[in-house]
Amino acid sequence: MAHGRHGDTLILWILPSSAPFALLLVYYSTVMAIAGADFAIIGGDTRLSDGGYSIHTRDSTKIHKLTDHCVIGSSGQQSERCYLWKNLDTSVAEYQFENNKEISAKAIAQMLSNTLYYRRFFPIYTFNILAGVHDGKGCVWGYDAIGSYELNPYCVTGTGSALITSILDNQVEFKTQRKNFKQLSLEETLTLFKDAFICAGERDIYTGDRVEYAIITKDGVQFGEFNLRKD
Repeated sequence: MAHGRHGDTLILWILPSSAPFALLLVYYSTVMAIAGADFAIIGGDTRLSDGGYSIHTRDSTKIHKLTDHCVIGSSGQQSERCYLWKNLDTSVAEYQFENNKEISAKAIAQMLSNTLYYRRFFPIYTFNILAGVHDGKGCVWGYDAIGSYELNPYCVTGTGSALITSILDNQVEFKTQRKNFKQLSLEETLTLFKDAFICAGERDIYTGDRVEYAIITKDGVQFGEFNLRKD
């Protein structure tokens, strides 16, 4: 397997024995999550682009509910994303059946890392964020393509990450204004979440159309959406 670039699109050249080569296009999008004191918010835009000016669909969801207290968001290759979600759904259902209880968000975080690392020599080409509530606290885990992960107060992946990360540095962790630090409420976090996505949508042509998001609390998962630019 080799890789190259065509414009801004990363292309993996896969060389199976039965064909000269095949192309795996990495589809662009943005996924973001923010953890609060007892909640987490995760969401992604619904535009699916391949790095050019074409839009394959305006209705591609980037988030997926795994349990009543855990949601995954994935950017990267579309078919790989669907495969990974189906794999995780199966593992979560097996745990529920064997243990007669819901798997915890922290356990899913480790399970996702194991799943990605198992395929490290032929990676599942997705970049994932896991958000949930564990022991009453909001949690966000960020991953690379081969399963390395870290617990963070927020995480962004995809084409809008460079635009959004600096906003969250300033407004969630208050890195440049420590004296003004405060714990954001759910309403304040959701407002910040929407503002950050709208800013990215104004400047990144691969982020747009709509944002689907999930608010995770001890009481379960609540879904919502809001519009971005259509052009």
